[in-house]
Amino acid sequence: MKTAAKHSVIPLIAALAFALGLSCSPRALAADGLECKLAYNIDGWSLVYKHATGNGTVTCSDGKSLPVKIKAQAIGLTAGKWEIRDGKGRFSDVSKIDDVLGTYAQAEANAGVVKSGSAQVLTKGPVSLALAGTGGGVNLGVDVGRFELTRP
Repeated sequence: MKTAAKHSVIPLIAALAFALGLSCSPRALAADGLECKLAYNIDGWSLVYKHATGNGTVTCSDGKSLPVKIKAQAIGLTAGKWEIRDGKGRFSDVSKIDDVLGTYAQAEANAGVVKSGSAQVLTKGPVSLALAGTGGGVNLGVDVGRFELTRP
């Protein structure tokens, strides 16, 4: 009888473990693995001081999306006027969509005549944002500043 009791307890423990596993939300299980991307458009100008504004949409692997307003400001040896259309960005270390909002540190070197391009990695605490895009304009320089994502 003792052997029969042991065998009936094992399936019960397995069933409880399975039920507890199902009760965990997928969001909690993927907290470190949430993939978020940014699609954006931005234009700006610079003459020692750089100023750019734009908008975009963040979409995450959990199905959520968030429209964002973009503002970048920097100072450096830079001059020009440009625009980036259909830019792409990828976030890392995001656990919920609101983690993408805030101010990122930015350092950039850029050059372009007629066709302009940009690729950079920005950081905000543990969250990083890799940006890439092409567009038009004239720009040349190096600068250091901030890149801000906010709700519209």
